[in-house]
Amino acid sequence: MSVLTFVIVGQQDHPIYEVDLTGPKEQQAQYLHQFVLHASLDAVDETMWGTKELHLKTVDRFNNLYVTAFVTPGTARFLLLHDGRNDDTIKAFFMEVYELYIRVMLNPFHTPTQRITSKDFDRKVKVLAKRMLG
Repeated sequence: MSVLTFVIVGQQDHPIYEVDLTGPKEQQAQYLHQFVLHASLDAVDETMWGTKELHLKTVDRFNNLYVTAFVTPGTARFLLLHDGRNDDTIKAFFMEVYELYIRVMLNPFHTPTQRITSKDFDRKVKVLAKRMLG
């Protein structure tokens, strides 16, 4: 499975963290990925109110790209844009990133709407993605 982009969207629909997990790519492809993820937020909102699960699985699709979502109890959304489908490893990845996210949110100097700029958080997310998603 080739993973493309991972985004954490805050409570006010603003991205608070974004990472491209496949390395540098042309600008047009990067904009397309951002557009697909942003457009999938409506599908995430519809799905999250209809279930009690945190892991929403695949919520949207564009051509051969899938958007898989995870919603925290505080309604932050984790979105992963990929071109393959392995729900168990994606769910495990989301749970690991959720633990890292909680650590960031427990920092008294960080607010839930503030962008996550920690280099340590970024490094750990990239290591998790490489290890778990390949």
